[in-house]
Amino acid sequence: MKTPRPQPQSVTAPRTISRVVPDPTALKALAHPVRLRMLGMLRVDGPATATQLAVRLGLNSGATSYHLRQLAQYGFIEEAPHVSRRDRWWRASHELTSVPASEAEGEALDLDLAFNQAVLSLQVGQMQQALEEYAELPAEWRKASAANDVIIPMTAEQAEALTRQLTDIILEAMRVALPLGEATVPGMVPFSIMLHAFPYPGRLPHREEEGES
Repeated sequence: MKTPRPQPQSVTAPRTISRVVPDPTALKALAHPVRLRMLGMLRVDGPATATQLAVRLGLNSGATSYHLRQLAQYGFIEEAPHVSRRDRWWRASHELTSVPASEAEGEALDLDLAFNQAVLSLQVGQMQQALEEYAELPAEWRKASAANDVIIPMTAEQAEALTRQLTDIILEAMRVALPLGEATVPGMVPFSIMLHAFPYPGRLPHREEEGES
């Protein structure tokens, strides 16, 4: 009687996710729509040259080279070794950019808001493009897609606990997945998950209203 061969696992062993937590100066440098898109491209698709990114972004290579230098200066990207001796290739230095919930005031808070505004603009564009492509997706990928809107009465403490729990679930799925930009198995594509959680607009007093009687 033959011993059954072990079946290959569909996921990899849990791994450490590399991430960067930028300081306010680095966050200011990243809060640029072109740099955000370039960093995302390098993370999703792997190493590229300034010329390749220029073609994809509809820019000239001089502009992309400048933005790449800015990203490299603050540690978001680095040169990719042993890709080509003729061209300069770049790769993302980390898989995630983590920006903790801000308790800052003044200029640091302004930088946080500017970064989040740039990220939101990029995400809205991606969601719009995904919607335009939705009808052409295979049925299994339409079933995997979602656009949910759920509103739950909560205290600040309950809301923070929920967002942490949801984030932990997403990061755990990332830990057992193949790294972005690497060769994938047939049928596997980058799958985007965007988590937006916030108090329903207009239900909390603005700061200048808190002291009013």
